[in-house]
Amino acid sequence: MNPPPSTKLFIEGRYLKHTRDLPQTIFFCPRCKGHARRRQGCERCEGFGKLTKDSVQELIGWVLGKAAGTRKHKFHGAGREDLDVRMLGEGRPFVFELESPRLTRIDLAEVEATINSRNEGRLEVRGLHWTQKSRVRFLKEGKFAKDYRAKAAVSELPSPDRVKALIGQRYVVAQKTPSRVAHRRADLVRERWIEILDIEVPEEQGEDEPFLFVTMRTQAGTYVKEAISGEDGMTDPSVAQQLGVAEARCLELDVLAILDEVGEESSEVIAEPPSPFGAGL
Repeated sequence: MNPPPSTKLFIEGRYLKHTRDLPQTIFFCPRCKGHARRRQGCERCEGFGKLTKDSVQELIGWVLGKAAGTRKHKFHGAGREDLDVRMLGEGRPFVFELESPRLTRIDLAEVEATINSRNEGRLEVRGLHWTQKSRVRFLKEGKFAKDYRAKAAVSELPSPDRVKALIGQRYVVAQKTPSRVAHRRADLVRERWIEILDIEVPEEQGEDEPFLFVTMRTQAGTYVKEAISGEDGMTDPSVAQQLGVAEARCLELDVLAILDEVGEESSEVIAEPPSPFGAGL
C-alpha cells in the first residue's frame, strides 16, 4: 500500500539498539554544531562535525531517504535512551518524517530488510508502516513509563531480607536535576515513582567490586542511573539506600519495554502495522 501524494511522508515502526555506542539522533559537535565552515579546524570533533560516526536516525534515514529520493528527514521517538544504553524488548516506537520526497512507491518491507542486514548486531527495525502526522504528537508528548534492567556495582552485597522486602514495591523518589544534564534541564526537584520488579544477585562475583542486576519499572522522566546511586543525596531515596548498602553505581543499563503512563502495556504505544486489504476475508 502506498500513501497519497504529499510533500511529507510519515513512516512508523520500532527500533532495537543492540550496542552501547549509538545515539538516537545525529550527535552534532557541541562546539561547531556540525556547520560546514565552522567545523573546519574544530579541535573537539577534528573537523568531522559530529561526535559519533552514525546514529539510529542516520542508519534508518540513509535507506529510507534513498528509497524516497530525498535527504531531508526528521526523527520522532517515544523518548530516547542515552548513547550507552541498549534498547531491547519490543523496541522503541518512532515516526520517521520524510520531507519533499520525489518517490512515494516505497516497499517498506524491503527497506526494513535492508536496514537490518546492513546493521546486524547494532540496529534492528520492526514493523515499518505508513502512518499519520498525528502519531508524531502522540509519541513526542506522551508520558511513557519504562522497564529497565541495570547491572549495578555495590560497595557490599545486600542482605537477602532487604532484597526480598524490596521486590514488588513501588515507592516515590524526589530527584534533583542530575549534574550530567544540568546544562540543558531546569534545576528542579521532581517526584517520580519507581517499582522494583526483580533483583538478581549472581552467585559468581568478579574479583573487583560485587555487583547485582536490578529490574525496575519507572515513571516517565526518571533519571535511572541517579535513582540507583542517589548521586550524593540528589535522589532520595536511592536504590542503594533501599538495599541498605553504602554505595551503588550503574555499570550497564538496558531498556526492556516502553509502557503507558501508569506502567501497563498498551497497543496505542506500540502500534502494529495495519492488516493488508482483504486479510479478513
